[in-house]
Amino acid sequence: MKFDYVIVGAGPAGCIMAERLSTEKKARVLIIEKRDHIGGNLYDYYNDEGILIHKYGPHFFFFFKSEVWEYLNKFTTWHYYEHKVMANVKGQLVPFPINLDTYNTLYNTNLNQVEFEKKLTEFKFTDEPKNAEEAIINQVGQYLYETFFLQYTLKQWGKHPRELHADTVKRVPVRIDRENRYQLAKYQGLPKKGYTHMMKNMISNPLISVMLNTDYKTVISDLSYKKLIYTGPLDYFYDYRFGKLEYRSLRFEEQTHNQDEYQAHAVINYPNNYDFTRITEYKKMTGQMSPKTTIHIEFPEAYTENINDPYYPILDKINTELKEKYSQLAAQEKDVIFLGRLAEYRYYAMDDVVEAALHAYSKMGSSK
Repeated sequence: MKFDYVIVGAGPAGCIMAERLSTEKKARVLIIEKRDHIGGNLYDYYNDEGILIHKYGPHFFFFFKSEVWEYLNKFTTWHYYEHKVMANVKGQLVPFPINLDTYNTLYNTNLNQVEFEKKLTEFKFTDEPKNAEEAIINQVGQYLYETFFLQYTLKQWGKHPRELHADTVKRVPVRIDRENRYQLAKYQGLPKKGYTHMMKNMISNPLISVMLNTDYKTVISDLSYKKLIYTGPLDYFYDYRFGKLEYRSLRFEEQTHNQDEYQAHAVINYPNNYDFTRITEYKKMTGQMSPKTTIHIEFPEAYTENINDPYYPILDKINTELKEKYSQLAAQEKDVIFLGRLAEYRYYAMDDVVEAALHAYSKMGSSK
């Protein structure tokens, strides 16, 4: 079979590249996906109660750049949703990320914004934290580090914060005011009919073919194509030549309850007690009405190939050095584009991966 492009992976990066290539270049594209569905970790579905469930954990879009928002508007309408998270600590619910209310509640103080900002500056002891532990303490001090981050990190990553690169926690903000939204982006929300529906619209062009339930290595030698766009695991592409990169995985326990509401907020984190890290009540995100409600209880676990799914690259010293070896090989590939969370072994927020895919396409130039 002849194609202009073969794309490995039907997640957001792969679907965006397929859409751009088929729409703008009129190219014939084949997407090969190992799973039995498109959408990657954004895949969602309606359960028996008609509630839209994110199979791989809660995802919401936030965009700082209008061009990313405008691009996705071609494929979906939006349910306006501003994500807010509470953390269950010391028997009470407090806002997370940490803000002025969080601090005052836990310290039993009544600081104003100026006083809180001054207090945060007192915690800072370095401009270049050596690891995630130093990065967090540098921001919030020892007490809040132990209250929110130490046990949570041990659960989430299976490693002590001092073993992890400081970049692991760079996405966790601290708010000096009472702002309790998880993100402050101008554009926020969820695709009204779901992520799967949005990505089906992306790849609806008849020039795009999709092959599910297929490991690309079992068919690639039978295909004729000009360029490969690879969004799968970086180490797998090279048959683990230098060894396997390490990931954390997740397991979800789904429960449907015969009641209108399970908890007061869409997402509640449990940084200390219990083996799980958070509980998500989906209809509080989607805005759906139902006499029943469905929750996910989220358990981090080690990633084992062919047993569960790779979620988060583990940014410790060993994996960072191993990634660099594979990246050097990837940089030498003339007819392969490595794109996305797995292929680049890096964490991407959803707005980042959309922007990265659009940027990768723009770099390809005008040739078919």
